[in-house]
Amino acid sequence: MSSIVDGHWVGPVVDQHIHLDRSNRYLSAIEEFVRVGGTGIMLVHKPGFSGSLPLDKEGYRRAYSETISMADEVREKFAITVGVVIGPHPVAWERQISELGIDQASELHLESVDLALELIEQGKAHCLGEVGRPHYEVSEETWTKANENLSQIMAEAAISKVPIQLHVEDAGSQTYSEISQMAVQAGLPLSQTIRHYAPPNVSSDFTYGLACTVSVGRGSVEGLVSTYANASASWGMETDFLDDSRRPGAVLGPKTIPKRTDELCSALLAESNPNDVENLLFKIHSEWPSKLYGIEF
Repeated sequence: MSSIVDGHWVGPVVDQHIHLDRSNRYLSAIEEFVRVGGTGIMLVHKPGFSGSLPLDKEGYRRAYSETISMADEVREKFAITVGVVIGPHPVAWERQISELGIDQASELHLESVDLALELIEQGKAHCLGEVGRPHYEVSEETWTKANENLSQIMAEAAISKVPIQLHVEDAGSQTYSEISQMAVQAGLPLSQTIRHYAPPNVSSDFTYGLACTVSVGRGSVEGLVSTYANASASWGMETDFLDDSRRPGAVLGPKTIPKRTDELCSALLAESNPNDVENLLFKIHSEWPSKLYGIEF
């Protein structure tokens, strides 16, 4: 049976980067996603920026356990596929410096990566992230240390054969170029190095072969349609939904991925045959994420 019916996509729909918070919308956000056609998510650990950040390994263990627990509840209530992404956020690390100092903050950062990799090995999570480096200007010392940490994190992910979702700055193709070089040096396959919150340009001359999850805001469909034919790596869609009542318009809402997928379907049908469109959308929402995270979407 075709997954395109009367010009509309009715197949799998996956949001590869979404946060949830028990104290905010939580399950009602997923209910909204499912109601408009969503079938799977990658649930990403949300740092407690509004409260206190972990200051030891046990603090990270509690935080990761909360994400894993929410994933279990979402699976049970909605019967959708839920992958889990856990890891120490680079902005959390940068903020911990003021309290712990840069060396101790970095030591904790790398310890929390080891913990995340242990939990992934145990099958409780599926991807390391979001890790990376601050997306805003910091001191030269902080920037250098952030890159040292990231290189080590990439090397550990490579040894563990674990994909990583990256939080990085937006400096166009320069960011992709630098990150791809770091991944190669660390022995981490580019296909498992996922640039999260990516712009809607998936051509290989822009992404340098890195996988990415595109933030599908307004105008993103046009960007994807004009670049997808030149893509060399897998790519997906994300909202980066924060589930934060204080920042309701900061990122995209839970209904966005199903909506943008249908818009992409319509735009592609205008220039391609239905079989090719169906194949591409299946890759985006089933084949590629299933291979990437080791779970069936």
